[in-house]
Amino acid sequence: MAAHSIAFDLMTLLDAPGVGPRRVRKILETWRNSRNASLSDTDLLRGTLTAAQVASLPESRERVMRHWEELEKQDIHVLSVVDPGYPERLKNALDDDAPLLLLCRGNQDLFRTQSVGFCGSREATEKGLATARDTADLLAREGINIVSGFAAGVDMNAHRAALTSGGTTTIVLAEGILRFRLKKEIRSDWDEHRTLVVSEFGPNLPWSVGHAMQRNRTICGISRALILIEARANGGSIQAGRDCLKLGLPLFAAAYEGMPESATGNEELLHHGAKRLMKSRATNRTNIRHVLEAVTSARVTIERIQPPRQEIPAPLFRE
Repeated sequence: MAAHSIAFDLMTLLDAPGVGPRRVRKILETWRNSRNASLSDTDLLRGTLTAAQVASLPESRERVMRHWEELEKQDIHVLSVVDPGYPERLKNALDDDAPLLLLCRGNQDLFRTQSVGFCGSREATEKGLATARDTADLLAREGINIVSGFAAGVDMNAHRAALTSGGTTTIVLAEGILRFRLKKEIRSDWDEHRTLVVSEFGPNLPWSVGHAMQRNRTICGISRALILIEARANGGSIQAGRDCLKLGLPLFAAAYEGMPESATGNEELLHHGAKRLMKSRATNRTNIRHVLEAVTSARVTIERIQPPRQEIPAPLFRE
């Protein structure tokens, strides 16, 4: 089965030395137009790959086969961008920056659930962490899936709050999915039926800053709004907020008295289009009304203005 799957062939191409997503997209486009050849057809590849790259494919295929067998053992599914189960929202939102492959463990139905992303500092203040927990808890109780990056701090507090409230959560990794391990903070609340773990990277690739930045865009791509808890003036969190605004996704930045240095980026983003996320005086809890309104509005807008597209997104790796 693996040897004949589109996802397997795409993973093989991306494993080959010097072959990045742009070339693989070109091959995929040619294949989709021809429909008479497989993605591993040498004649189809010669127009895009060098002779040396074509010659390296058997070795890449062997490596991918070993990874694929381990993926199957762990019940990890690989979705290619042309598979029906690939999230349409992600393709529509990121276009050519959407991943060619998604490696998934858990409940893939969560791709079709209304989701809100969370991003913020690994070293957020206790007030920031409390805001993350409270907001995630309230949204999860409204049936919203909580999406974040499984990092310490804001991410982990959002994931755990979603699960302890009986809700669902999606973890988007900045490393290969075979490196995923449950952290002790979330182990007691873990439920395979209410979680989805996703990676767009090679199965055994290590974490990197570049992967983390790329992962944050994917969080935006599968979410209908983004909650930013505390962002410094530089780094991954504020860049996620900037990307969110560029994509036209509703962005909510936490605002409270005595904002710490770890949240200086929040003010910048509030000046550029983010909305304030504040407590309700009536309940002394986060006011999520505008977030829920934005999620509903985003769903309607996407369905009306951005119908399913045929372009081939990217990237498993950067060229």
